[in-house]
Amino acid sequence: MPHASRPIRLAADIGGTFTDIVLDAAGHRHALKVLTTPRAPEEAILDGARRVLDEAKLSFSDITTFVHGTTLATNALIERKGAVTALIATDGFRDVLEIADEGRFDQYDINIVKAKPLVPRALRFTVPERMDVHGQVRLPLNEAAVRTIATELKSQKIPSVAIALMHAYANPAHEQRIAAILTEICPEISLTLSSEVCPEAREYERTSTAVANAYVRPLMAGYLARLKSAMADLGYRAPIHLMTSGGSLASLETAARFPIRLVESGPAGGAILAGRLAQERNEPRILSFDMGGTTAKICLIDDGQPRIARTFEIDRQSRFMKGSGMPVRIPVIEMVEIGAGGGSIARVDGIGRILVGPDSAGAEPGPACYARGGTAPTITDADLTLGKIDPANFAGGRIVLDATKADAALSTEVGAKLHLSAEAAAHGVAEIVDENMANAARVHAVERGADVAGRTLIAFGGAAPLHASRLAEKLGIQRVIIPADAGVGSALGFLEAPAAYELVRSRYMRLDTFDAAATNALLDDMQQQATKLCRSAAGSRKLTASRIAYMRYAGQGHEIAIALPDTHIVPADVKHLHASFEAAYTQLFARHIPGAAIEILSWLVTVSTSVAAPARLATASATANPKPIAERSVFDARLARRIPVPVYDRSSLTPGSTFKGPAIVVEAGTSTYVSPTFDGAVDAGHALVLTAKA
Repeated sequence: MPHASRPIRLAADIGGTFTDIVLDAAGHRHALKVLTTPRAPEEAILDGARRVLDEAKLSFSDITTFVHGTTLATNALIERKGAVTALIATDGFRDVLEIADEGRFDQYDINIVKAKPLVPRALRFTVPERMDVHGQVRLPLNEAAVRTIATELKSQKIPSVAIALMHAYANPAHEQRIAAILTEICPEISLTLSSEVCPEAREYERTSTAVANAYVRPLMAGYLARLKSAMADLGYRAPIHLMTSGGSLASLETAARFPIRLVESGPAGGAILAGRLAQERNEPRILSFDMGGTTAKICLIDDGQPRIARTFEIDRQSRFMKGSGMPVRIPVIEMVEIGAGGGSIARVDGIGRILVGPDSAGAEPGPACYARGGTAPTITDADLTLGKIDPANFAGGRIVLDATKADAALSTEVGAKLHLSAEAAAHGVAEIVDENMANAARVHAVERGADVAGRTLIAFGGAAPLHASRLAEKLGIQRVIIPADAGVGSALGFLEAPAAYELVRSRYMRLDTFDAAATNALLDDMQQQATKLCRSAAGSRKLTASRIAYMRYAGQGHEIAIALPDTHIVPADVKHLHASFEAAYTQLFARHIPGAAIEILSWLVTVSTSVAAPARLATASATANPKPIAERSVFDARLARRIPVPVYDRSSLTPGSTFKGPAIVVEAGTSTYVSPTFDGAVDAGHALVLTAKA
């Protein structure tokens, strides 16, 4: 039992199918996967936490840190299960959500389908008012019109409202006054101000972000309040931290206020874990592969750092088409996410093609093999039929799988329609999903000017180790790393994340008329606000700040991020900013534009705690080769028959041990399939390392 003075940290990641729990009790790790409870998500967390605490002989009062990530906000947006939401906009801008940027994500598709706005037109209201781009009042706010709208909202019992006025990022006074009137007349209403959630130029993206936040805010605030109360009733007294999509921690209060920042919290944790693993092993270029029960996430990571973006699209109507989803401007780790998880449903379309996902069987009813009422074949059913999963030891033996039901589902929905056996149908399903993931990785890399060949694949999540070998083969990757407790990888990443808050504001300025005093006043105010919001999650830990200016040539449509000095800016710094921008522009476009005017559109301040880089791992000394604990019959498509494959218990594998592929390595949270083209080894950090055979 760990000493009481040592840190005892709990992490929980709610996915569409499983909720992952990790307890780090003074360096002794306890990991668990339990089925998600969609109707009351906190129940799975509490159930899983009780189990790992009992295993460690601890109680809720012993926990010093609790970090939580969830897909609830994302799922509510995709499935349209958020609160009924109204929008208040400037007079004349009622339809900004539908007009969007006036672009078409597929110019030549006459049957193009765009994502439906979260707010129907009947609930979009406008008020006479107008700010200009500099924040000057051009038309005073008509408060009588606001009161009329407030009365209407009260009569309709609307639970949530987004307020997004023109140029509110430059002066939020009118949005704040509307909020005050609504609070006076409708005190129970949930309010989201665009000037708080996204104080940036570009009215469509700002409005879309505010609406999305308002749509999920009542749901998330209620859930987080229930979770906090339930944890307190069980004796937990420390703060609850939430993982954000940008890879940092926020306080529960900040998360309840800005839940839109949680939309990719689970995948962000996985990317952080992959970055730490890469640093430990001196792997400069990796491809992070996270495959759970509902989705697969792929992320490029260079020098241990995932790429961070400022814009993210939710619910894309066309999988790889930029502009086909709902844009939100939040800090987010760049990755591609597709509906390819263990629970993704397979089917045959009208022209005889096997399709997989994006719809999922989830936790209820789950794949056919769960024997919980599901009848549709899924990827898990295919992996079970192929022999890659032990039906008696799935999820640590807590879920006993029914191979007969898996075979029946595959035969009925896929095999019978294509005149294939259950095994051949299962292979077809697995090949399609592996190719979908490989294609997603290729597209993601090409869009960022990168290549996947030559990278190391780091695989984690409940289903990723089963598919990592085949994905690597398709991508030409020679090396695969699967960390210890890979099945709960995202939850492990939560425990490595810094506390941070990122704040962006749009304030136009040209370099040739640069105002150092105004810039310093703006950045100081932003840093104070970001520090306050970060401190609530950081506690007494030391905070550091970084600052960025988003710059472009005058008249261009998009900006480049340029680092600012840590100290107060003086007029002499303009020359340095000019040179930094031209160097960055040249790196991106091979040339710059001499003499062209340069402007700054937005400013960013990030306040965060520091996280020490992990120590480099030593080389593991060779040890005796492990002995298999069993043998399993696995279907080999190249031979068109089943072959015997040795099975190894991961807990008995020691650093330095090696084994030949094909093989299966089993553990409580997942299983790793080592294809015939790879051999396996265990490194000094207890990770499995698969290396392509010569």
